[in-house]
Amino acid sequence: MSGNRRLLSLPLAALLVAGLVALPVLTVALHVVLPDEGAWRHIVDVLLPDYLRNTLLLVTGTAFGVIALGLTTAWLVSVCRFPGRRLFEWALVLPLAFPAYVIAYTYTDLLQVSGPVQTWIRDITGWSAREYWFPPIRSLGGAVAMLSLVLYPYVYLLGRAAFVQQSSGVLEAARTLGCGPWGAFFKVALPMARPALVAGLLLALMETLADFGTVAYFGVPVFTTGIYRAWFSLGDPVSAAKLSAVLLAFVMALVALERWNRGAMRFHQLGAPAAQHKPYQLRGWRASLAVFACMIPLGFGFLLPAARLGWLAWVGGDAQFGTRYLGLLWNSVSLAGVSAVVAVAAAVIVSYGLRLQPGRLMRGVHRIAGLGYAIPGSVIAVGVLIPLAAADHGLRGLLSSWFGIETGLLLTGGILGLLFAYLARFLAVSLQSVDAGLARITPAMDDAARALGDGPGRTLRRVHLPILRVNLLTAGLIVFVDVMKELPATLILRPFDFDTLAVQAYKLAADERLAEASTASLAIVVAGLIPVILLARQVSKPVKRRERSDTPRLMEATAPA
Repeated sequence: MSGNRRLLSLPLAALLVAGLVALPVLTVALHVVLPDEGAWRHIVDVLLPDYLRNTLLLVTGTAFGVIALGLTTAWLVSVCRFPGRRLFEWALVLPLAFPAYVIAYTYTDLLQVSGPVQTWIRDITGWSAREYWFPPIRSLGGAVAMLSLVLYPYVYLLGRAAFVQQSSGVLEAARTLGCGPWGAFFKVALPMARPALVAGLLLALMETLADFGTVAYFGVPVFTTGIYRAWFSLGDPVSAAKLSAVLLAFVMALVALERWNRGAMRFHQLGAPAAQHKPYQLRGWRASLAVFACMIPLGFGFLLPAARLGWLAWVGGDAQFGTRYLGLLWNSVSLAGVSAVVAVAAAVIVSYGLRLQPGRLMRGVHRIAGLGYAIPGSVIAVGVLIPLAAADHGLRGLLSSWFGIETGLLLTGGILGLLFAYLARFLAVSLQSVDAGLARITPAMDDAARALGDGPGRTLRRVHLPILRVNLLTAGLIVFVDVMKELPATLILRPFDFDTLAVQAYKLAADERLAEASTASLAIVVAGLIPVILLARQVSKPVKRRERSDTPRLMEATAPA
């Protein structure tokens, strides 16, 4: 193969991958211009105001929640010293293993009228259920609380990485100019950490906009529930596509607002990281307050729900627990593992294609490939079903007419469609991680490899991939956890008689069999804990080791473009 052909092969492969991944999104987008079946007018007049109001309140409330929890804990464990700091350093990541819908099931069991908390209140007061007010868990406020508790680790991870990397010289200069600890934090540390914090916030808000399990279980009408209802209850895919387009506009508006607000500001770190210099030593009530502040998200986001799930599973869990659960666990883990490998490989192809051909076309291809993360899983699933069903029917007709073979549905009845949906949904996560790693590799290394006779593929294999190994591991772990928790796409696209832990938990919880659902929910959390702990160890490793592996930069890699 000539040099020019080898140079073009990877960008062409990137174009193919991006086109394939963008197919579900484009399928949905094409339905926006098609005439609807009359439901859209009803949705606009009756339902759309509620969708808009509730989605805005959900996003705003969750933004306050994740910033309050993530920023506070990231600052405390990064630059302060207090009892238990080393434990909190990695333990604060653990709520990331909880799917939002699982924690919603758990708190519903705890706080509903027949739950142990209200039962205890009635026992000690003698009141009946109607003689006191108790905040309803199945409400918009409850959904905000659940999403904040499981999504704050995005802000914590990126915020902590930013605080650890900040130059101690700048902070010390602020102190010598008369700033107290609070002044140095608000005037220096917080503005410098702003890009990482905003990136974490955007990830959390995109997860919030795409959430279906929590809001559906709590009965909160938002865009995701409206899309699901329009497509499957009203049978109107065009109206569902139009709602999806409005939802996508929400995400694009968030990203555009952040970029406009950032303007031409640039943030660079000079000098030694703060963690290598004298930390703030907290004692007495200040140390107690720091421990309390870290215990709130850890306790309510992981320890309490995990303990409740464990208790429910012990006293009244799923009677089918046993070999059936080994099958469910295998289905979940194998799907997540294969999806992680495929997503990382596709991200390498797309990112490296952009590096080789950094023109307008490849930048457009790169952005299209990352669109899926902002789309709810149910919409991606339908966007996958339509083209795959058309391909299935075409293939079936060809084989029947040419060879007389009746094959049935080959593509939509298997695992392929499910893996395709996961790739379209989560490629953006791995893409950002690989992008950040490639950005750190100077183009001079590419030139040196070319001068020694290596083509693009050999340069990628021998030079870039060894340097990117931690980026690739981080990307794979995040995709693995996300796929383990993914519910709507799995519900719609899974083959007949093929269940996962997420599907089992949802089916039991939807039938109000919360005690039985606890077994599958606990299994999801346990299976997701291993990659989350690996991720947390990357963040918490000592500074010198971290400098060698560039872990903080890897965590920044999860930021959206």
